[in-house]
Amino acid sequence: MKKILVIGSNGQLGNCIRKIAPDFELDYEFIFTDSQTLDITNEDQVNGFFYDNKPDFCINASAYTAVDLAETEKEKAFAVNADGVANLATACAEYKTTFIHVSTDYVFDGETNLDYSEDDFTSPIGVYGESKLKGEELALEINPKTIILRTSWLYSEFNKNFVKTMLNLFSQKNELGIVADQFGQPTNANDLAEAIMEIIKSENKMFGVFHFSNYPETTWFDFAKKIAEFSKSSVKLNALTTEQYPTPAKRPKRSTMSLDKIEEIYKIEPKHWENSLEECVEILSKQ
Repeated sequence: MKKILVIGSNGQLGNCIRKIAPDFELDYEFIFTDSQTLDITNEDQVNGFFYDNKPDFCINASAYTAVDLAETEKEKAFAVNADGVANLATACAEYKTTFIHVSTDYVFDGETNLDYSEDDFTSPIGVYGESKLKGEELALEINPKTIILRTSWLYSEFNKNFVKTMLNLFSQKNELGIVADQFGQPTNANDLAEAIMEIIKSENKMFGVFHFSNYPETTWFDFAKKIAEFSKSSVKLNALTTEQYPTPAKRPKRSTMSLDKIEEIYKIEPKHWENSLEECVEILSKQ
């Protein structure tokens, strides 16, 4: 039985993988860790853990994701998103473990009208994106058996995210302003978890960088409008410009990614974001 090590099991993606793990337990043994049980920034701890467990696959679902805070916590962001990734990639290379590392659309500057392909020039505009790009580079350099999965606008029924924040605000306010000039692809973390398991199950692995999200692109404003519609909220939403809603870290204006490669290589067909969002809002409405 092959072993799958899931790093960051208390995060959104980690929880989603944990949720579907029972469906795969005939073929795979799952080992779930969090920052308390395995500190990826500690090289000795990582090496010891791999020596003891010898996983066949390692999914890195952990990350420093505080985009605005990263601007003042650069060292912390790079420790987790770059150095920690390098430690995992090194251990994966030593134990012949396939490394699946989750990255972000924030590696792009968002200054284009075209969908970004995996080969397009990266140019992050904030510390978070810089740290994630460095992690990508180190992982691929250290361990050729690495699959990078760039995703975007992740949400789920777990932890903090845009969907849960909106639902909470809808219950408290009659009117809200939402940024309407930033474009991207919302992604249900449950869909990402399923895509990762499809990759693990596939016979012929291709390594390198892949994009995965739901489709097509939308804005934060239109995303919020759909959350309101599916939750039957009567909140009034007003469109804001990025200038009207300044944040410590700049966001890409349009970080829409092409999904052709993952469809072609792994035969994974992403879902429409509205369908995945409706499923998530339904789950949350029952909690």
